Amino acid sequence: MSKKTKVAVIGVGGISEVHIAGYKANPDVELYAFCDINEKRLKEKGARHGVTRLYTDEATMLKECPEIEAVSVCTWNAAHAPCSIMALNAGKHVLCEKPMALNTQEANAMKEAADKNGKLLMIGFMRRFSDNMEVLKDFVNAGDFGEIYYAKARYIRRNGAPGGWFGNKEFSGGGPLIDLGVHVIDMVRYIMGKPKPVSVYGATYDKLGNRPGIKSLLAGYTASDADSKTDIFNVEDMATALVRFDNGAILHIEVSFSMNIPKEEENVEIYGSKSGAVLYPDLKMYTQQNDYLTNVSLAQNPKMGFEYMFVKETAHFIKCITEGMECRNPAEDGVVLMQILDAVYESARTGHEVIIK
Repeated sequence: MSKKTKVAVIGVGGISEVHIAGYKANPDVELYAFCDINEKRLKEKGARHGVTRLYTDEATMLKECPEIEAVSVCTWNAAHAPCSIMALNAGKHVLCEKPMALNTQEANAMKEAADKNGKLLMIGFMRRFSDNMEVLKDFVNAGDFGEIYYAKARYIRRNGAPGGWFGNKEFSGGGPLIDLGVHVIDMVRYIMGKPKPVSVYGATYDKLGNRPGIKSLLAGYTASDADSKTDIFNVEDMATALVRFDNGAILHIEVSFSMNIPKEEENVEIYGSKSGAVLYPDLKMYTQQNDYLTNVSLAQNPKMGFEYMFVKETAHFIKCITEGMECRNPAEDGVVLMQILDAVYESARTGHEVIIK
């Protein structure tokens, strides 16, 4: 009988549920301990999932449970770096939710802690594990797209400010750019083969805020701490940017929590010298064959389920630890994403292009 990997979850708010479900679905994992500053929620989650080792302080948990081998960090963004660094220094492997940190400086400190301690730091870019991304990556790697030179990434909501700490810059680090943009930016860069960003021109806006007076529309997502003291809104409600990569490719980004649009839209489009593709709602590819313009779709649509991606992501994390599998979402990818996000915010602040060195 193989030894089970003992895993703890730090931060048992909303996003932790899909991490927990992923670990519970894995026969090679023992869900060992929970940690959260909200004691009431901590006890409720412990009872729900049969976890009895409950802590309100991660340092105490790491000291009293040295047998823990890995942790998922599912806190608000401001705690990603300190919690991850503490766990890495305690000799634990870490799966940290996106965004990696509040800024590039914190992200670099996290990577340095992982390198120093010889432990895995994996970043929660869970959309890399969706079937449509894996299928598209197969086509790209096979050369069917030729040179990918342009991409568009949109994640826009009409009335989708989550509330709670998501709108408080002290805890979140920003608005839809750091919350939603991180997903679609990473997807494009991953599809392209992870080129290096070299320059960014961006703008952010706070025109609609979190639409507190709206009666007819409900936000699609609510933070676990929506009624806490963190429930203010001082971040951007919309951001847009152009990112240039070292291979000459351009990415155009649009993200929003609040925007006067017909409906919410999430999409990634890529354009290559041989083919183009749209990922949502179903993967479709556009090319030419025998001198005819053709549209290509799969006989069966790939899976896109939110929970399904986390099952695959957490399983990959455990295999990287136990089998030495190459990590799909290494720390350096999180650092590059933070460089892009920092550059967008700096460009928005200054009104000028930002060069990434």
